[in-house]
Parts: sequence; C-alpha cells; structure tokens
Amino acid sequence: MGVGKTTIGKKLAKAMGIEFIDSDQVFVKQHGEISAFFDQSGEVAFRDIEENIVANAIASNAIVATGGGAVLSERTRTLLTEAFVVYLATDGRHMASRLSGGGRPLLKNGLSDWRRIYESRKALYEQVANIQIDTSATPLVKIIEQIKEGVSKDDRF
Repeated sequence: MGVGKTTIGKKLAKAMGIEFIDSDQVFVKQHGEISAFFDQSGEVAFRDIEENIVANAIASNAIVATGGGAVLSERTRTLLTEAFVVYLATDGRHMASRLSGGGRPLLKNGLSDWRRIYESRKALYEQVANIQIDTSATPLVKIIEQIKEGVSKDDRF
C-alpha cells in the first residue's frame, strides 16, 4: 500500500505502449468503494472478487497493479508465476505522507497498521517477484528504466 503501484504502472504502460489495469480501480467500478465493501461484506468476500479481477487482468496484455493484499491468496500467487512481477519495496520513510487521505480499510491505526501489514506480507512479495525495486529514494524515471531492463531480460517477452 502506498508504494506507487498505480503511478508507476501508468507511466510504465505508457512508456511500453500497452494498457494499464489497476485491480483496485476495477473493483471500485464493479462493486463500489473498497472500504464500504469491507464494512458490509468483509475481507474474505473482497479477496474472492479480487482473485478473479487479478486473474482476468493477468490474462490480458497489460501492466497490472494489484492491491497490496492480493498476494495473500494462494490462487493469485500461482497466477502471478505466469507474469513478470515487480515488487516495489520501500523503507517506509515516506509512507505517512503517501497514506494520508484515508480510504484504506486496513489502516484504521495509520502508519503502525501499515508497518505491521507490510512486514507480514513482505516474504510473499519476495516469493512472487521477478525483480525488486526500492521506491524509497529512487526517481520515477529510474524505476521505469529498471523495470524495462528487467522485462527485456525475461524470456516471456
């Protein structure tokens, strides 16, 4: 959450001339605001729908930004092995400003929740990633270059 998946994904898709899909945006379009859905239906129902959205997105020729918790699903992790996955890591220094504005149902206690969640998911991010890029202090242009380099070295492309 808050590492720049959407911003980086949009820029990368534009640079590569392909579609960009944000799984959270697809969810909102189909089911309404995520925080309201969490309140009404719970995280399990959200993750079930998210799995299908991610599966459809991965099947297309697009840059896909998944929600930060998508890796919690074993099915999604399996699907991700068919894709080139970039783990956008962070040291967390800039997260307070990036997460301001709310709308994230799992961050009721702000930055402390973010730290706990990030640490609990970190091994899963590393498990599915083809490359890892620290977004903490790396300029956006350099991040895009690093991803394009990684993609060009992958035999699926």
